Amino acid sequence: MTEHDQLPLPDYDHLPVDGLASRIRTLDAAGLQTVLEYERAHANRLQVVTIMENRLSSLREGAQPSGGDPAAPAADDPAHAAGGSKVSEATSGPPVNPPSQGDPTNPAQPRSTG
Repeated sequence: MTEHDQLPLPDYDHLPVDGLASRIRTLDAAGLQTVLEYERAHANRLQVVTIMENRLSSLREGAQPSGGDPAAPAADDPAHAAGGSKVSEATSGPPVNPPSQGDPTNPAQPRSTG
């Protein structure tokens, strides 16, 4: 039985299901089989097992691991996406000025001058 600290994906137990698919693409068939056996012995989540079985089938049919770093956060991992990217002068939008005319409660309507 594989222990948690021997898995090829660090912090496997804390990975969201959405980010798991991209992370397992970095594994070869042996690594994926190890994680699949761990999943079956512990949480045994149907969605996760199905994703892993499908990927394992693809690897056996000739697909190659993606070559990424299994420890890197997935692009679609919400825990890492929440912070977004840093804003710089080159990436910031134009300055926003308050409208010089219009009703502040309904900016689409001009102010009455009467």
